[in-house]
Amino acid sequence: MAFHTERHVKYYLRCLKTFLPSLYTSNDSNRMLLAYLTLSGLDVLGVLHDKTTPTERQGYIEWIYHCQVPSGGFRGFSGTDFGREKLNRENAVWDPANVPATFFALVNLLVLGDDLSRVDRRACLQWLPKTQRADGSFGEVLGVDGRVEGGRDLRYCCCAAGTRYILRGRSGKGLEGVDDINVAQLISFIEACQTYDGGMAESPFREAHGGHTYCAIGSLTLLNRISSDLPPMPLLTPGTRQFEAMLAFLVSRQTAMISDEPEDEVLDEIPGTSLDEKIHTLPDITPEAGDAIPCAGFNGRCNKVADTCYSFWNEASLLMLDRLSLVDETRNRRYLLEKTQHIIGGFGKCAGEPPDLLHAYFGMVSLAFQGEPGLKRVDPSLGASESAARHLESLPWWQP
Repeated sequence: MAFHTERHVKYYLRCLKTFLPSLYTSNDSNRMLLAYLTLSGLDVLGVLHDKTTPTERQGYIEWIYHCQVPSGGFRGFSGTDFGREKLNRENAVWDPANVPATFFALVNLLVLGDDLSRVDRRACLQWLPKTQRADGSFGEVLGVDGRVEGGRDLRYCCCAAGTRYILRGRSGKGLEGVDDINVAQLISFIEACQTYDGGMAESPFREAHGGHTYCAIGSLTLLNRISSDLPPMPLLTPGTRQFEAMLAFLVSRQTAMISDEPEDEVLDEIPGTSLDEKIHTLPDITPEAGDAIPCAGFNGRCNKVADTCYSFWNEASLLMLDRLSLVDETRNRRYLLEKTQHIIGGFGKCAGEPPDLLHAYFGMVSLAFQGEPGLKRVDPSLGASESAARHLESLPWWQP
């Protein structure tokens, strides 16, 4: 049971310097996210500067700045860029800044060691409040007539809080006259997303989910770090009903339910003429005794099998709550290294699946949280290495 460092390095370098598989074609508009997963992957492995040249890194930086929108924020990829000479009020809606892409662009620049001096902080932080709705939630982009588009989704809230955190900093230097987002209303929206079982949903009255729970805790953590005047937040306060219920939800996400083969292949092996008959004749599953469970990853929702990325979402949440000690780290490590680590490098979503960038990165970061040798420490709220976080805090607007 070993973490195959060299295979993971080769996997990320293939993704960075050659064509991605054809299945990524539909994600071309999310290229800023793919860049984050790749660059941060090499950074956490500690080889970004060894395996890329200064010229290559500067090229990546230039591409990111090319994705900056003049009115503030960053686009997700360069495919919608008309160029400044052709941009006007009518067609600007087809080349919008994107809330998640803006956050990932800033993190990418920090990982690459850029000083963010070419980021238009004022324009970005003037644009950001426009993407916030009256109920405190954030959308993804601004549409026709400045209408906020995109769901009321904690993922957008987390990216907005991260963007504010990076660009406003502790001092707010250089932002005189720039209105802040409505922090109190954002907190109110987040609190309204907690469900009856303690977890956090995408938006109020939805199903609790490990990923959205991370987004809620990450948002509140980032808001709290630079806003000392905020009132106590029940979700972050041990002993409150909200905190303890959320903690119970997160801890119960660790599971020994592991799918080694697709469900339809399992059903094909069961006698029966119809799907209902097959399901009703599924064999009984006898729970193993605790000591007999070899590995246990995490799921995102109740009654789901383990999935690599949820080892990150749930562990990162528990780390921010200072409760990582409640995780069975040994069984989580065995799940990741024995079940989803791939022979060519990277991690797959579930046992037996090919690697992909998202699961490769978040599976590796889960191991970094547990102190895996050879991996950098990671800031759970930024989702990037602690060295990138320290670089951020060296910038002018972070100084007292």
